[in-house]
Order: sequence, then C-alpha cells, then structure tokens
Amino acid sequence: MLLEPMFWYGLALKIAMTAGIVVAASIIVERSGPFIGALIASLPTAGGAALIILAVEHPPQFIANGMVGSLIANASVPVFALTYAVLAQKRSLPVSLGVALLVWLIGVSVARVYPWTVVSASVLDAVVFPLTIWASRPFRIEGVKSKVRLTGRDLAWRAAVVTVVVILVTTASNSIGSVASGIFAFFPVAMSSFFIILHRRLGGPAAASVAAHVQLPIVGLSIAFVAVHQLAVPLGVWWAYLIGLAICVAWNAVLWLIRQRQSRWRIET
Repeated sequence: MLLEPMFWYGLALKIAMTAGIVVAASIIVERSGPFIGALIASLPTAGGAALIILAVEHPPQFIANGMVGSLIANASVPVFALTYAVLAQKRSLPVSLGVALLVWLIGVSVARVYPWTVVSASVLDAVVFPLTIWASRPFRIEGVKSKVRLTGRDLAWRAAVVTVVVILVTTASNSIGSVASGIFAFFPVAMSSFFIILHRRLGGPAAASVAAHVQLPIVGLSIAFVAVHQLAVPLGVWWAYLIGLAICVAWNAVLWLIRQRQSRWRIET
C-alpha cells in the first residue's frame, strides 16, 4: 500500500486540505477578539477537513452513520471545554488541557458502550448542553478584549498537529467503522491548539473565557450533524455538507447579532 502512487497522492491531498483550512481559520482568529474566537473555534475546521476526505473515500451511508458518532463526540466537547475553563483559572496549561482531553476521551469511550441512534445521541446532546452552558457562566469574562497575534510558527505547528490527527482518522476509517470515524473526526485538536495559543499569550482566565463562550456555538454543530445524517443519502454528501455548514454559520451569526444587540442595549441604558 505504501508504495502505491495513489496513497501518496491521497496523503498529499489530506495534508494540503487540512493545513489550508486550519491556517485560514487561524488567520481569522488572529484578527478577532475572544468572543469571535469562540465562534470560529466552534466551526468544523479540522473535523470538516476529515469529513471531506471521508466523503471522497466512503459512500454516503458511511457518512450518514458517522454523524451519530460525531453527535456523541460533540456531547463530550462542552464537558471538555468546561473542564479546561475550571482548571485554567489557577492551573498550568499542561494540567488544564491534559485533564480536559482525558475527560473527553473517557466520555466518548464510555459512550461507545451504548448502541446509539441519531435520536438518542441528539437527546444526549440536548441534556448535556444546557448543563454545561449554565455551569460555564462564571468563567465568561466579558471585559477581555485583547486580540491574539499568531506567528508563523503558531500556524505551522497548529496545522501540522491537526493534519496528523485528520490523516490518522481517515486512514483508519476502514478498520474502525463509521461511528468511530465520526467520533474521532471531531477530536477537539483544533480547539485545543487555540486554547494553547490563548493560554500562553493571555493567561488561563482569558483562555477559559473562550472555552466558556464556546459552549453555546457548538449547539449549532449538533444541529448540523443531524442535518447531514438525514440528507447525506437522499441529497448526496456534498449538498448535505453544504447545508450543515450553512447551519453552523447561521447559528453563529444569530449569536453574534444577539450579542451586538445586548451591547447596544447596555450602552443605551
């Protein structure tokens, strides 16, 4: 397999696609504040790259089934972010992020024992999200306005780490199955790399504020997963992906508009 030209062409495509998506998202984050950063961090950057590659290599039904795994993974993401937000107040970056990632892994490992459907996985998300959104309220620092300036080195290592994860997931997809592929496609590696940059530049509480703000935006991601699950087979994967991405963007746009209105209301009062 390693000697076949198509393997290397496919690998080059994975690297170029993943690095391009991640770097583009990073540049946008560089020019925004923490709230916008949270909106960007919630978008399917690394996971989206993995899904694109999976769609090239697998039929629509595989992608539809994989969305069940992605819903399970997304239920663990707010717990991951909340864990990081709590620990980052006083703990070091390695401890805060290391424990948070361990919590995510434990969550998806335990969840895999149950035979999930799209309905039961959606119910799981609907139960977890309100709890973590409420629990994250104390860590949302509204006064944080600093922008994070990314260096070329930041972009390089971030793109490299995310690319490795995407390559591992997509390469292993034939052996681990659709649900597991859907789970690990949304391993929070891109979000983790963003927290690393924030923690190092602005400190734990500021990074924790982004982790707390990201709770509500990722709700849109679960809605998008359900849409892709339902539409991948009848409409085709690419149309399903486009609709799913539109849902994520529209959800975040609504959150931004609500925040803008709240800001104007505070100024007026």
